[in-house]
Parts: sequence; C-alpha cells; structure tokens
Amino acid sequence: MPIFWDCDRCTACCRWPGQVRLTEADVTRIASYLQLTEAEFIQGHTRLNLQRNGLVLWDQSDGSCSFLDSGGNCRTNPFFPSPRKTANKSFMRFPQVFAAATLLLAMNSLLHAADLKIGLIGLDTSHATAFTEILNDPTSKGHVAGAKVVAAFKGGSPDIESSITRVEGYTTTLREKHGVKIVDTIQELCSQVDAVMLLSVDGRPHVIQAMPVFAARKPLYIDKPMAGTLRDVHTLARLASESKTPFFSSSSLRFAKTSQAVRKGSIGTVTNAWCGSPASLEKTHPDLFWYGVHGCESLFTVMGTGCESVRRGKTADGKIEVIGTWKGGRTGTFREVEGYQGKAQGSLGTADVGGFDGYAPLVAEVVKFFQTQVSPVPIDETLELFAFMEAADESKRRNGAEVKLSEVVEAASRR
Repeated sequence: MPIFWDCDRCTACCRWPGQVRLTEADVTRIASYLQLTEAEFIQGHTRLNLQRNGLVLWDQSDGSCSFLDSGGNCRTNPFFPSPRKTANKSFMRFPQVFAAATLLLAMNSLLHAADLKIGLIGLDTSHATAFTEILNDPTSKGHVAGAKVVAAFKGGSPDIESSITRVEGYTTTLREKHGVKIVDTIQELCSQVDAVMLLSVDGRPHVIQAMPVFAARKPLYIDKPMAGTLRDVHTLARLASESKTPFFSSSSLRFAKTSQAVRKGSIGTVTNAWCGSPASLEKTHPDLFWYGVHGCESLFTVMGTGCESVRRGKTADGKIEVIGTWKGGRTGTFREVEGYQGKAQGSLGTADVGGFDGYAPLVAEVVKFFQTQVSPVPIDETLELFAFMEAADESKRRNGAEVKLSEVVEAASRR
C-alpha cells in the first residue's frame, strides 16, 4: 500500500536508486519546457519502469535522478505544482499505464540505445583500446552495455613522441581484436556512427577534429585535455552551441565514488579541499592541461564553480601547488603528487576525495550522455576548470602573484 507524505522538495530521496515515474501530463509539460516533441523527450530522457507498464526518468550511474543538477536541485520541479502529496520514494508519481504507442516509443528508444554505434577520433592514446574493451567485450571488467565502437580515425601528432609512436599499435589492436573499421576521414566516420569520442592525446587539433562532428550534429565526448589553449576551449563550447550539438569533456577522475559522494552533499557544503595527481609536462601545452588536469578535475568536482583567483607556488619537495580562492572565502588547492588523492572539509565533516576508480564509470556516463544527450558536467564548470589551469600558468610567469580567472578569460578572448 502506498505511503504518503508532504514533499518539501529537499531532493534527499532523489539521490539514491529508485524510479521517478511519469504521467502523460508530466511528459507533455517537461517536453514543452525542453522544447522537444513528446516522442523526442521519451526517446532521449526516459526508459521503461521495472514493471514494464509505464515510463520513468533515466538515472545517473550512482542511481540518483538524471535531472538532479550539480547544486542538488531538481530540474523538473518547475513542471509541477508547489509541494504536493507524494507516494513512497521509489514511486514519486503514481504508476500510469501508457497508451500502446507511447510504450512502443520507449521500447524503440531502448532498442536504439542497445545498437548505439560509436566512432573514435585519435588512436594515439591507451584510452582508445581501454574504452573499446569496456564497450565491445562483454567479459571485460566493468563492461558497459548499450553501445559499441564500430569505426575510428587514426589521427596522431608527429611532434609529440608519445602520440606518433603509439598510434599504429593501438590501431592494429582495434582492427584485429575488436573488428573496428579504420576510416580515412572524420567526415566518413560521422556518416557511419551515432556518436563520437574525440580521444586524441594532443589537445591542439581538437577544434579542427571536432568541426566535422559539429557539422554532422553527432553527440560528442572530448577526452582530456579538452583543447591545447584556453581560447580553443571556449571555441569548442561556442561551436557546439551554435551547431546545437550536445557535447561534454571530462577526466575519468570526476566520476570516482568518493568525489561524487562529496559533490552530492555527503559532508555538507565544502569549505576547502585539496586534490592531487601526477602532473607531467608537455611543452606544446599549458603545464596543467596535459596531465595535472586529472587532479584539477577532481578539485572542481568537489568544489564546484566560483573560483575567482589562483596563486601558484611549490610544495616543500618542489612540486607544483596551485591555491585557488572561491567566492565566500572557500579555498581549493591542486598539488602535484604520486597517484590520485585528496581531502575535503565540509560543514558536516571531512572525506577522502580525488581517487581513481578506473575508466568504466566515465564510459558509463558517456554512453548515458549519448543516449539522453544530457551532459553530466555543466559547461561553465568545464570552462572555469580550464581558466583555473591557465591562470596557474600566468601566476607562474608572474613569480607566484595572484591572478584573477577573469583576466585570463579576457586575454584568451582577444587572441
């Protein structure tokens, strides 16, 4: 028998596994707000419930609702009347038996997702073979179902040794072990796939490589580093917006369980945190873009946006240290360390953060993004992350002086 209570929209019950059931009226209202047809909303944002007699919203990989944003707010609340009587947590709206046509649309969505064809750009990184293994091999650890890599464009950068010396080996593995078709152009790739992963280890060609994907309007995931300059990061965001192409970029460390728990409020409001990772340098890129981006991504996962300035220095053992000041006096620090680690202090306690749980959590988020076209990472957070790293380089050039993020963003826009 259903249990009822008054919903005060705290979103606490939205954070663990369950089913957010939808009525036909819900579908109509949400689709209208998102400027989608009802069929597009059903195909992109819902699935069949466990009883197979109605629709529910997609969940995130940790079981929380896909419409719960980074601030812990429900993006569907505007569609419903103010606090209402609610049935037990897993069934926030009464079960409704939908018309046969609606169910067929949902089933078609599931079938489409199962057949999702992914194309890769850039076979000069171990991520190309690792991601393909997770997707294409059902026996692999952390296998993610619902999509397969079917085609790839090699790429490769002659002036980066770690790129050009590896591309042929990874290409051979993809072709011979996983049956991936190697194509000659990115345009040809786009004609054969539903979505694209841009994995080129060199961030400099990412804008050029992404342009045919934006022209084809294929959902796009861009691996780290998103680009080779802050200006190119902003160019990619602008081109995606202008072409109305869904995209996001992220390091795999963003989706580590410890960092995600803190992001979702496990220790309350984070007042300060530090995150560390290796930070090997590549002369063609800003210092932290190449590898320190991993630890910086963890830092922004737990701190969120609001960083105003940074100051770069060194740790006691001579490694990179960047201290950021956030609005309200919060502080976040990146440190160059061995491995992946960190600690966050919140209003309700402390927690370890910044770990690495492998690639499977990221790949699962990418597949879900391709299916729903809803980014798991707000674009302004990604833009601020790269401004943080660019400002760290500018602080180094100024011998450790404080640098405002707004300065480097303005400078990038003038170049």
